[in-house]
Amino acid sequence: MREDRTPREPRTEAERRAAQVRARGGGRARLDQEAAAPERTVERWIDEGPVRIEAEAAVQRAQPQRRGGELDPEVAERISATVPSTQRAARLRERLTAGFEALERERFVDARRIGNSVLRELTEVAAAHELVGFANYRLGAWRQAAVALERAHSLRPDPATLPVVMDCLRAMGRHREVEGTWLELKDASPSHDVMAEGRIVMAGSFADRGELKSAIEVMMTVAQRPKRVRDHHLRQWYVLADLLDRAGDTVGARRWFDAIAREDAEFVDVRARLRSLGR
Repeated sequence: MREDRTPREPRTEAERRAAQVRARGGGRARLDQEAAAPERTVERWIDEGPVRIEAEAAVQRAQPQRRGGELDPEVAERISATVPSTQRAARLRERLTAGFEALERERFVDARRIGNSVLRELTEVAAAHELVGFANYRLGAWRQAAVALERAHSLRPDPATLPVVMDCLRAMGRHREVEGTWLELKDASPSHDVMAEGRIVMAGSFADRGELKSAIEVMMTVAQRPKRVRDHHLRQWYVLADLLDRAGDTVGARRWFDAIAREDAEFVDVRARLRSLGR
């Protein structure tokens, strides 16, 4: 299987509607808008439904490495401890900061280039591997992204990187490894939004293999309404609704699309999905 796949055009009307809604903003981040530079982000789909982990999560996960435009002090100290020359350490800190800035601005080729250049001297700095990993992830270079993020995790364990690793493994068809990483993520007891991302990818892995029942079972753990609905709840409800629809449970699908619409009527293509279900 090729790993560096280019993004495909939406094949169905549902996909086209979802892409159009996201391109307009739709009350949400523009998930598949092309960057200003001539490079393309990669959209992944569970069969016909846009229920992928948000690529923007990769950029968000990189943000803790910088505070107020500066590297996290812990990262800066690690660089200083790794590089004897004070002047050279300062230069590498500047370069790494520039790399994360490029990542934030969706200049993924630049971010990867900078990351690869600093890695020659910062092989033991997790943040450098994270920069390379996240940039490769956004460019659809699954194997390179997974290798870099796994190395970063080994240097500085961070559950937030694991859903992205899972998504890379899923894109490569390495579904058993997706399951293993999902178990590792659950054992780490991460934040709710990180768990949501991992759950979405795990369900997607099952759906990729045609195991809709297992995919639905993974998502049914979120089939309760919390006191305060957050974005990660809406994303998980959308996945659950999409899977129920594909499994032929139109009543269940309508219920969860309805729940989303009550919170955010512009969420992805929820209005169109409800219309297709006869509402």
